[in-house]
Formats: sequence, C-alpha cells, structure tokens
Amino acid sequence: MPLRKLTLAVAMVLCASTALAADHVAVEQDEDTHLWRDADGNPTYKIGEDGIPDYHTYIGYKRYTANCMPCHGPDGEGSTFAPKLTDSLKGFGYDHFLDVVSSGQQNVWHPNNSVMPAWGTDLNVMCYVDDIYVYLRARADGNLGRGEPKRPPNDKAAKEAAYSCLGF
Repeated sequence: MPLRKLTLAVAMVLCASTALAADHVAVEQDEDTHLWRDADGNPTYKIGEDGIPDYHTYIGYKRYTANCMPCHGPDGEGSTFAPKLTDSLKGFGYDHFLDVVSSGQQNVWHPNNSVMPAWGTDLNVMCYVDDIYVYLRARADGNLGRGEPKRPPNDKAAKEAAYSCLGF
C-alpha cells in the first residue's frame, strides 16, 4: 500500500509541475511586434531547440541589465536590499509585475523597508517592460540560464515597435 501512495504522490507532483510550466508556453506571436503570448494573452518567451531565445527575451536581458541589475542583481538573483525576482515572479503574474514596475513598491520583506522607485514615466524601462518581463519569466521558470543569452537574429518589427514607443 505505501508504494501505491508514493506512486500517486509522484504522479500528482509531475502533473502539477507540468501544468505550471504549460502556463507560459508561447502559443501566439503578435503580428506587429513579434512578441510571443501565452494562452492567457500574457507576454511570454520562446526558447529554440538550439537554446537561442526569441528577440524580446534577449532584449529583456539587455534592458534588465541596464535598468534593474543595479538593485536586483545579475540575472534576477537579488541583492542585499532588493528581492530575488526569479523567486518573486513565481508568486505573481504579469499585471502585478506591471503595477510594481510602473508604480513602485515599499519592500516590507527587508528589515530596512527599502523602496523600489516607480519607473512608469521612464521610457527606457516602460517601452521594454514586456521584454524585461519575458526575460525574468524565462529565468523564473528555469528555462534560461544565467549570463547573457545567445543572440537571436535581429527582429525589425520588434525594433520598430520599440523605436515608435521611444518617439524615434
């Protein structure tokens, strides 16, 4: 009898982890920006069989490194005063991420109650917020390793969408 219970428990864990991973599967690509979306319409990543991420995930790494890394550390791994985003993203979705990035947040998890500033008026962040999100989502899901990802081919549509947002 204990073997049956163990087998059932293992099967339940495998099914649950498969369901969680499936939540972020790229099912549709936006025609204008080439951003991938999951079944719920949220931005997501797509990693090729060769390990090369989609263009938005790669740019997300670049923008994260330029704008977020000084506080949140390399690869979303956290610092002494800002949370580990690879863990944080496991507990909330895209809408909450957008709210925190645009409006800021008092970080009550830290003994000194550090504050994340609001980035809602900074175009260098907000024009790339989906890219940053998909990069961190890929890291949080364990589907993208640490360090700079392999560079995908340039994506003209994605660049044009970003330039338009920036006012170029």
